[in-house]
Amino acid sequence: MQTLKHSNPEFHLTEKQNEAVKEIGRADNVLLYGGSRSTKTFTILRTIMNRALAAPKSRHAVLRFRFNHVKASVVYDTFPKMMDLCFPQVTYTLDKSDWFAKLPNGSEIWFGGLDDKERSEKILGNEYATIFLNECSQISYSSYLILITRLAQLCTYKRGNEIRQLSLKMLLDENPPLMGHWTHKLFIEHKDPLSRSPLSAPEDYASLLMNPADNAENLPASYLKRLQDLPKRQRDRFWLGKFGDENENALWSDAILDASRVNGDDLPQMSRVVVAVDPSGADDDENKNNDDIGIGVAGLGVDGIAYVLEDLTINAGPATWGKVAASAYNRHAADRIIGEKNYGGAMVEFVVKAADANVCYKGVTATRGKVIRAEPISALHETGKVKLVGRFDELEDELKGFTTTGYTGSRSPNRADWFVWALTELFPGLTKKDEDDEPVKIPIRRTAFSR
Repeated sequence: MQTLKHSNPEFHLTEKQNEAVKEIGRADNVLLYGGSRSTKTFTILRTIMNRALAAPKSRHAVLRFRFNHVKASVVYDTFPKMMDLCFPQVTYTLDKSDWFAKLPNGSEIWFGGLDDKERSEKILGNEYATIFLNECSQISYSSYLILITRLAQLCTYKRGNEIRQLSLKMLLDENPPLMGHWTHKLFIEHKDPLSRSPLSAPEDYASLLMNPADNAENLPASYLKRLQDLPKRQRDRFWLGKFGDENENALWSDAILDASRVNGDDLPQMSRVVVAVDPSGADDDENKNNDDIGIGVAGLGVDGIAYVLEDLTINAGPATWGKVAASAYNRHAADRIIGEKNYGGAMVEFVVKAADANVCYKGVTATRGKVIRAEPISALHETGKVKLVGRFDELEDELKGFTTTGYTGSRSPNRADWFVWALTELFPGLTKKDEDDEPVKIPIRRTAFSR
């Protein structure tokens, strides 16, 4: 798109900014990532303004996880600075009720946070030609997928005597998080963050590294020196713009998981086996929009080590996942099925007994947070008391998302939840007993061979 006549002729882009503009023009989904003060946000906001001025009555959204952050860092800081430098002749009005800037040609730029339900619902009620996710390392992949559905405004702009359709753009920026984050999978690895399958059109997902050194002409030398003197982990992120290899606060790491991996050829006899279920409340007719149902099997060997045997997590309604859990119970000759009952009360028991009335069932209730419950299991895993029989990629990704400060994964950790419940059941003496746990419900056994 050509430079508009009301832009500032005295302003010039840096070499890296010009490169970013070309990438945004080439691809429909673009991530600018890198160190601090590298003009990622500034460059995207300038692009959005060019698009808004070119296409009358077009609508664009600038979103961040928290509304107070987008208001402070964008509405009252970067956006007006960008306008003064790049478009000094353009006037706009700022609606502080719904928080959008309105341009003379009727175009609008909306500012919002995903933490405010009422405001985000109002924003999601519109369609947009551009959506910008600012500091997207804080935004979940599920939110990203929802926002894509609002990228649907059909609008046009004039180039010479020709009327053209404005392409739809999803633009993102961030100081890079860990490599396990969905942005790294999608824009760097070019893989679907959930299925891990290669993208069908990787050319539509572009990324560009922008660092403070690329903007050195506009930054104080003392600021650049401070960034270079940061401790290595912070220096890698805020000076060099590197995605982190591993969270120093992570409860699980690749090293722990790889060291615990065994094959299934020479396992000891199991003294106990449990099937754990973590429900999400999915209905049979609408399960695609719900979280997965976490289902898995683990056993305690006679050697005192726990072995993770199967991950059977599924996105399905009760008629299906009940059969999956009951089948695993019978296939592994399990001692019991345990089910988390915070969500839906006695739902898990009802569902699995509908699939097989003879299962032995125990309900458990979480009285502490996910991280607190996961910490002792992580310690067991690190000391060699937990083994993985084979690879469990999705489960392992979720485990690596647990940190001492919270869960950092892109969606609900249903696989990790069943894992923690199962290991807690196998090592009851190492975790605090929940006061509301139900007694084990032992049915009348089916045959003389039943335990």
